[in-house]
Amino acid sequence: PVTEMVTGIDIVQMQIRVAAGEKLPFTQRQIALRGHAIECRVNAEDPYRFVPSPGRVTMWHPPGGPGVRVDSHVYTNYVVPSNYDSMIGKIIVHGDTREQALARMRTALQETVVEGIQTNVALHRELMVDAKFVEGGTSIHYLEGWLAQHRR
Repeated sequence: PVTEMVTGIDIVQMQIRVAAGEKLPFTQRQIALRGHAIECRVNAEDPYRFVPSPGRVTMWHPPGGPGVRVDSHVYTNYVVPSNYDSMIGKIIVHGDTREQALARMRTALQETVVEGIQTNVALHRELMVDAKFVEGGTSIHYLEGWLAQHRR
């Protein structure tokens, strides 16, 4: 979804077309990146120990607004089974700049309501205001160190 947001190209659709023998309707040089996108994966789990949190979602209210996309199968009264992939949704935002994308994600996460189960939404909220994350340049190893400092 992040690549789709910054290029406007549905990559999965393009893969299917190529697999069907079609040629891509554009060249690599024609692809332009526009803006900045951020994706937060909402998981049904304890946000600090990553332990599954199956159960009934008693309230589901996804965010909305300009530059906000939500991909999810969840609804109020949906039951998250115990033998499941913990991801219950993705919140994806796009902005003209990283700062705008961060602001949109902060708002989207504040608007997100998931009740009845534990999720990692609060963790995402904390990360979106973390100074090192906000300035950029963090690696895939950043969360591990961050959690060690902020473990509850």
